[in-house]
Amino acid sequence: MVSIPSLWLPILVATVLVFVASSLVWMVLPHHKSDTRRLPDEAPALDVLGKQGLKPGLYRFPWSSSMAETKDPAFVEKLKKGPVGLLTVMPSGAYDMGRSMGLWAVYLVVVGIFVAYVTGRALGPGGDYLAVFRLSGTVAFLTYSGALLPASIWWGKPLGVTLKEIADGLLYGLLTAGAFGWLWPR
Repeated sequence: MVSIPSLWLPILVATVLVFVASSLVWMVLPHHKSDTRRLPDEAPALDVLGKQGLKPGLYRFPWSSSMAETKDPAFVEKLKKGPVGLLTVMPSGAYDMGRSMGLWAVYLVVVGIFVAYVTGRALGPGGDYLAVFRLSGTVAFLTYSGALLPASIWWGKPLGVTLKEIADGLLYGLLTAGAFGWLWPR
């Protein structure tokens, strides 16, 4: 068994590697550029939504408050007519990229701690590089990608977007695995 404090270096190295890789994936590589789209006529849509006084949160439309209401012919007609969707409303104003990057870094450290916990409990000091790589990479991949598919299943997120994010998670898992395998206590 290897303690979490003795794995602080692979945790921090994995955090830095994944932080840099994710920055490159999202800012340099083109594959996420098509994940979101512009509204066809944005100005009137923003005017209508602005008049709603929406607070930050997740909204579903058309809305039903019960299963019985979903069978109502008027509601069924709304579904047929469309649009049907989810709307995420964020606070107004400039996007706080610094806050998001900081929270992302904290998340990466937390993932590293969980990878260290599972791998450290399963493997002892001097563990074989490939064994450490496999286990830590599997835990990291599942952590980064395991909960993404339900967004497509239940919330209508385009499957192509989800699959790209899962591929990103595979890259992050491999980087984490490399850091843990390389820096595992001998």
